[in-house]
Amino acid sequence: MKWFTYDEFDSPDVPGSGHQMRDEFLEKLDMARGIAGVPFRINSGMRSYDWNRRVGGSENSSHLTGWAADISATTSNRRFVIVRALMEVGFTRIGIGDTFVHVDCDPDKVENCIWLY
Repeated sequence: MKWFTYDEFDSPDVPGSGHQMRDEFLEKLDMARGIAGVPFRINSGMRSYDWNRRVGGSENSSHLTGWAADISATTSNRRFVIVRALMEVGFTRIGIGDTFVHVDCDPDKVENCIWLY
């Protein structure tokens, strides 16, 4: 990866868990980061089941299987730049919150959707 290190994706309660992230996901995210031209600060990557419960994640969260990340985005312009880059590299599952953008490419979930938090 050019733009990330595995520890950025660690579940806070399991050091080293970022290495469980899916290579396909990380490669696409790395490409999107290069296109966006802005830093992608990862708020949440891999999650343990305990951590996922603690933060109120869904029981079938893609964070549990290494297919998802939440990227800090606190302005509308930053959200736009990030979402545009994610879509350009082929991500088709994007969630938009006030302070972050969720992205995943979980093969077990419906494609072509954007949702709001």
